[in-house]
Amino acid sequence: MAGIELYAPRLAQHRRTWSVAAVILGVVFMVGGQILGMIPAIPLGLISVDGTTRGWAGDAYMLVVMFGLTALLLSGWVLWFERRPLSTIGFNGNGLKRFVRGYAIGLGFLIATVGVIWAAGGYRIEGGGVFASAALGAGLIPVGALLLGFIVQGSTEEIVFRGWLMQLIASRHGLVVALIVNAVLFGLAHAGNTEPTKELALGVVNIVLFGTFIGLYAAREGSIWGVCGWHAAWNWLLGLGFGLEVSGHVLEVTPLVIDLTATEGAPWWLTGASFGPEASVVTTVILLGASAWVAMRGPFKGHAKPEPVASAETPTT
Repeated sequence: MAGIELYAPRLAQHRRTWSVAAVILGVVFMVGGQILGMIPAIPLGLISVDGTTRGWAGDAYMLVVMFGLTALLLSGWVLWFERRPLSTIGFNGNGLKRFVRGYAIGLGFLIATVGVIWAAGGYRIEGGGVFASAALGAGLIPVGALLLGFIVQGSTEEIVFRGWLMQLIASRHGLVVALIVNAVLFGLAHAGNTEPTKELALGVVNIVLFGTFIGLYAAREGSIWGVCGWHAAWNWLLGLGFGLEVSGHVLEVTPLVIDLTATEGAPWWLTGASFGPEASVVTTVILLGASAWVAMRGPFKGHAKPEPVASAETPTT
């Protein structure tokens, strides 16, 4: 499928960043947001010089401020340089409905994944959740703060990868190429989360599969509102609902539902070990099945493109 405008029609005045330049700029926006956010965070004691967050407040700051700055940098590029509205990167109609539906689906996927691993003997209860704690009110504060944090973080990654990058590549090279490039780059972006291990390797494979599934979801819906909700729900319930690792990162809070840990002697490929359920074969099977189901629901529909206009192909460096 050559050339498809995924989320909104392309108009003559719209610019599109070159594909290779978009990959480079994506890295610049991601790193730029992190660096800008760290400038006040280090003296405030929220983040150490090496980038390690300190406590749940540091995690919340990183998720809201540092990822939020990345979203602002990219949105500014789209609005002022590319001269395009945010609807062209997937923020189009029925936003609240699509976000809430995607959030519910994401929660369902995570519950199913953890449930299967539990049923296979991969997890045991390590402690009660926040509702079993005497300090219920204080325990809900970090849960709520990180709920907002994961909405910002998950949405930012969707803006960069499925909203902007995938849309640009699809508009020139077709949806198949866009899905492959987007998913591989998304996996590589998480490859440095932990020290090299076999669970990291499977985790990266699963994140590539996640990128494929969520890319298909966005293309099928013609919007990124739903995938923003899905991504936010998965990360939040994974780390805050069950106390499990989120791509290798452990949140220092009392879980909302129950505190789970890997059963002693359980195989790493079942639990994901130090990387968390995202490095489990259960996740592999679920994502493969979900991707196949979305892909087989009929042809994807894009928007018609106008006749080529020279000014619409302004290159970037």
